[in-house]
Amino acid sequence: MTDKGKLKDRARDELFSHINRCGVLKAAEDDQEQWMEETMEYLAERYPDLADSDLRELYTLGIRFCRPAIPHGRDAAESSEEPEDEERGETVSAGADESAAG
Repeated sequence: MTDKGKLKDRARDELFSHINRCGVLKAAEDDQEQWMEETMEYLAERYPDLADSDLRELYTLGIRFCRPAIPHGRDAAESSEEPEDEERGETVSAGADESAAG
């Protein structure tokens, strides 16, 4: 791997570390974008050998990490569970109303 490749990898790892430490995953999308822009400025100063295209790629990776197709963490696992029917304390599933009506 080239020195520039190692530099990009180090900057990427640092970006992901900052994302995890700073609580950006739970922020609103607008706040994530603002935070990411400010962090890219920091990374540009910290890694002056990275080209603008490298920084744009890091920005894209960072935003994707903040907004994954499958959510991060415990909150995501809890929100993916099926809701309970509050009156009967039973799990509600698709088609439950149809079988109860018949």
